[in-house]
Amino acid sequence: MRPYTASGGRTRPGVALDLLSRMTATGVRPRVPLGAEHTLALRLCAGAAALTVAELAGQLRLPATVVKVLLSDLMEYGAVMAQAPRFPGGGSFAADDQSLLLAVLDGLRRRL
Repeated sequence: MRPYTASGGRTRPGVALDLLSRMTATGVRPRVPLGAEHTLALRLCAGAAALTVAELAGQLRLPATVVKVLLSDLMEYGAVMAQAPRFPGGGSFAADDQSLLLAVLDGLRRRL
């Protein structure tokens, strides 16, 4: 199956999501029938405290753009909610801010 079949050919989510947005299930069950990918994304969100959009894309093995569309749909149904990314120091990420990159590098080094 082509990845964009999961999103109905849509490439733009209805809600702006960052790759580092943390997604959690709300416990609300959508009143519309869900496709397999929507259902799996919802299960993953419900099975963890919070997962980032990037983590969900990796677990679903779908492009991040497709996952953002799926999550956007689930947000519109009230089934999931997004939390803005948290950065070291509580600030926002700027293109020249290296603190996030250093934190990722540190995490990768700890896993090796």
